[in-house]
Amino acid sequence: MNSSPTFALELKNLCKSFGKTEIIRGVSLAVNAGERIGIIGPNGAGKSTLFNLISGRFEPSSGEVLLNGHRIDGKKPFEINRLGLSRSFQITNIFPKLSVFENLRCGVLWSLGYKYTFLKFLAGLDDANDRADELMKMIKLDRKRDVLAINLTYAEQRALEIGITIAGGANVILLDEPTAGMSKSETRRFIDLIKEVTVGKTLLTVEHDMGVVFGLADKIAVVVYGEVLAFDVPDAVRANQRVQEAYLGSSVADSQAGGH
Repeated sequence: MNSSPTFALELKNLCKSFGKTEIIRGVSLAVNAGERIGIIGPNGAGKSTLFNLISGRFEPSSGEVLLNGHRIDGKKPFEINRLGLSRSFQITNIFPKLSVFENLRCGVLWSLGYKYTFLKFLAGLDDANDRADELMKMIKLDRKRDVLAINLTYAEQRALEIGITIAGGANVILLDEPTAGMSKSETRRFIDLIKEVTVGKTLLTVEHDMGVVFGLADKIAVVVYGEVLAFDVPDAVRANQRVQEAYLGSSVADSQAGGH
């Protein structure tokens, strides 16, 4: 009998090559349910590729990806999403010509069992409408209910995307540079929003802003040249000499001082 613990997300010796070029080189990572993990590393380290492997956009060259103990490598992104993993992207991914409410309602339909019942009159789907309203309040956009997504500010669009990402009820959330392009004040508010909407969920986020990473994550994985150089609590990562030499440098001191 297998007595090993079941992790919310587990990567086992994950590798990805494009032709002869190795991008991900034997990454192993185990994430407990409810943990918030920050993934950092220099440009070209393989962070986005890692997210693409986890979410099914890329298929591994070798290795395994397990979601709640079940292998998902090789599955299509929509299949992985229906198993409880949802992802946002670096580039805002919303329906620009739909309102805030309509965007969120689209996000909840499948999880409520409506699947491809496009002929149903959406206004009559009380459970979907109620859930969309609930999400709208959660992401602080209830006053923008009928505003087209294209007319929202950048920060509001990112908040809407977070709402769509969690709309399906996924327990494992991947956020790819969620605060990119935001001002310091927007970033601070957005960190609070992320914390609020991911309570009880497992979170992995790729970020370049050290203030965001060290303020949000329970643990930090440092990826360098397609390998995990360190995976530990923030204080241990700050103190890791190899990490400082490979990537962080003065950013560690800045983050300790509360800088962004």
